Amino acid sequence: MPNSLPFDNSRQKLYIPALGGLYESLAQPMAWSIFRLAIGGTLVYEGWPKIMAPLAQVGFVESLGFYPGIFWSPFLAALQVFGGLFIAIGLFTRPFALASGVMLLVTVYFHLTHPYGNAFLTPAGIEALKSGSDLFTSAGTYRLADGGSKFLHLVQTKAELSSLFWAGGAFLFAAFGGGYLSLDQYFLKRRF
Repeated sequence: MPNSLPFDNSRQKLYIPALGGLYESLAQPMAWSIFRLAIGGTLVYEGWPKIMAPLAQVGFVESLGFYPGIFWSPFLAALQVFGGLFIAIGLFTRPFALASGVMLLVTVYFHLTHPYGNAFLTPAGIEALKSGSDLFTSAGTYRLADGGSKFLHLVQTKAELSSLFWAGGAFLFAAFGGGYLSLDQYFLKRRF
């Protein structure tokens, strides 16, 4: 299979020229394929509950400005599951990755504009925690000692960075296609 990706492993440009063949025949195909499976598989995994209840997010998508929610909620659920599946197998990769990338950028926007907040507990909840109540596990006591502020900020940061990572991954495949070991490469023999 010809190398259709814009990665140059010319022997004269490598510090260890003997590794060029290994990079081309093993490292690049495996990295590209595993990352494509991770992006697509995660979309399928995260979208599966949504497609099982396709109208469950009508209010949510309308709160983001997508009207009518009765259209957008099932559409986005289907895009997430079927788009993820097509990305994972590398079929019609670019259009599905582009659509998924845009959807994931909306997720980034949502996390940036709708933060989790500063605390789980009210001042009364913090006092109950400090009093040694048996309502809290030791892990809960540790995580909520400041009302949950540090924990929520950690969760917020992880949500923002994860969404940005997955959006970037989707756009990478929109830019370069399914690449190595993709059905686009084997069956269609064309690029979108």
